[in-house]
Amino acid sequence: MIRDTVSTFAVPSQEERRSFISLEKTPEVHAATLASLACMNTLRIGGATGSEQPLAFPFTVAAWNLERCLFPLEAAAKLKATGAPLVLLSEMDEGMARTEQGDPTAIVAGELGMNYAYGVEFLELSLGSEIEHSFCRDDVNEKGFHGNALMAATALKDVFLFRLPGEAVWFKDSNEQPRVGERCAIGAIVETEAGPFVAVSVHLESAATSAYRERQTAGLIDAVEAYAPGLPILIGGDLNTGNHTGGDFETDTLFAMAAARGFERHGGPLEQASTRPSLITRFPDRAMKLDWFLSRGLRIGESHLVSSLNEDGKPLSDHDMLVCTVEGFAA
Repeated sequence: MIRDTVSTFAVPSQEERRSFISLEKTPEVHAATLASLACMNTLRIGGATGSEQPLAFPFTVAAWNLERCLFPLEAAAKLKATGAPLVLLSEMDEGMARTEQGDPTAIVAGELGMNYAYGVEFLELSLGSEIEHSFCRDDVNEKGFHGNALMAATALKDVFLFRLPGEAVWFKDSNEQPRVGERCAIGAIVETEAGPFVAVSVHLESAATSAYRERQTAGLIDAVEAYAPGLPILIGGDLNTGNHTGGDFETDTLFAMAAARGFERHGGPLEQASTRPSLITRFPDRAMKLDWFLSRGLRIGESHLVSSLNEDGKPLSDHDMLVCTVEGFAA
């Protein structure tokens, strides 16, 4: 559990990042490299000063994989329309050529008037996929950060980053998108009128098996329980359920494991997929249901998907936004 916070990440030099490409691609080398990088072992906090006013029930929570966040202003407008005072985001760039070397997390939080915590999931060692090269004006990434964010209209207390257990699947010579890092979760304690709960933004591994994602989810639950014993928990994000297994989300065993530990799942209508073709993911093999909330100790009302298409039909992401209503604490 990483608790150290900064206002600006330390950025590895271009020379250092180039040197990582030629490293021996073993789990041991990856672990040592990951441990050596300050940017992978801190959280960045910023945005508006969080209000000390607790959230009043009912309130809305939005979770959205923004697929690099090519369009932060339009994404912020769509988030603002939900009225959600708590937002969980994944696949957010910082200092990447494909997103104009910008800081989409700070832009979205600024538009929403929220404070945020952001953690680096991957240090990207390339410009991304071949399609993503077409979005790049520069031939290098200024920072190369890609990660998850948690933002709120109220204070985020005791923020943390938990790096999910993994097997360095992106740290390989054969990968067209070589990266240092593992999937991660960003969390914090959020105050409500009835008391605190833990909010967590998470992104599970796509290039993995169901058992792999179950281990990641179990590791996250263990870490959150140790971090805040007894508090209600809301986990939301891209769980990649059914990815690379035919798209059947029920093949993912993480749901049964989480249910046995007292969690309920919420993903909108079960028959409705949460992915769509986008400007980056132009020809997906199938529409899949990847995005979920897992809750324990909270009464969750209605949940639904919000289309990622803008008014002109342009997709802002290959994922639709998932929204739920938190009505109160469970009895």
